Amino acid sequence: MDKQPKITPKLLSLFSVVRVYNIIFLIVAIYLAAIYILAPQERLRAILLDYNLLIIILSSSLSIAAGYIINNFYDSKKDAINRPLKRVIDNSLSKETVLKIYFLLNFLAVTISFIISWRAALFFAVYIFWIWFYSHKLKRITIIGNLVASTLSIIPFFAVFLYYKNFNKIILFHAVFLYFILTARELLKDLENIKGDLLTNQKTIPIVYSVQMAKYSFLALLFISIIPIYYIINLPEIGNMYYYFYLIIASLPFYSYFILKAKTEAQYKLIHLFLKFSLILGVLSIILIDSDVIIKAIERQL
Repeated sequence: MDKQPKITPKLLSLFSVVRVYNIIFLIVAIYLAAIYILAPQERLRAILLDYNLLIIILSSSLSIAAGYIINNFYDSKKDAINRPLKRVIDNSLSKETVLKIYFLLNFLAVTISFIISWRAALFFAVYIFWIWFYSHKLKRITIIGNLVASTLSIIPFFAVFLYYKNFNKIILFHAVFLYFILTARELLKDLENIKGDLLTNQKTIPIVYSVQMAKYSFLALLFISIIPIYYIINLPEIGNMYYYFYLIIASLPFYSYFILKAKTEAQYKLIHLFLKFSLILGVLSIILIDSDVIIKAIERQL
């Protein structure tokens, strides 16, 4: 009976550290991309039951979860300032336990990927190394840290691209668009966490170059994303997904106004929340490419 109250905080701590919600979002994004963009000629059932794709997604999820753990480990001092409540939750697990889980997840990610091939195992081993190197060193290098973080975020999708051997225009432009948005998000996180970064001597863009420079860079990335959007909306393969990209363009004045007015952490967090919502909406809008795919698949099962 005495042990029961201790289990829930530890589970909550583990869920907080590995950011389960982000991993679920990644899984949904990969499956939707596979169904509607990467392998539209395949039957829905064949994709969902594809054993190799499941292994790639599982290895990606495990390595990303481990990445969150090691990133959280190195950012413990900064998080204690920026997110004191989250830090209290995360501290329910000892550092020794956290590191054991980190190595276990990485070991499982590489081992499971061997089922596909040694090349897949090597891919994930290199990916894991770069996540650690980013958390340990690169994150603290101005600008480079932001660019590497965005790159690491989209690499799991390239693993799926390689599996399907599909690198058409729609995928290329989507990847470029996503890269700009993710890099803008990294800048927003720097603005949001400026207090902790200052006290822990981090070399982020707002600290090294000024808050205004970070804001202008954030807006520049959003407006530059119009370039891949222009090419995407002119591709017949995107179906009705162009509605989403028009919505992104229409939201740019909103971001411009609020980022230039923002001064407090709460205001930056609100903008960050809207940007996250835009990313989630972007993933769900993939269904608009061909809304009949899932409906027809369900009808075949009835």
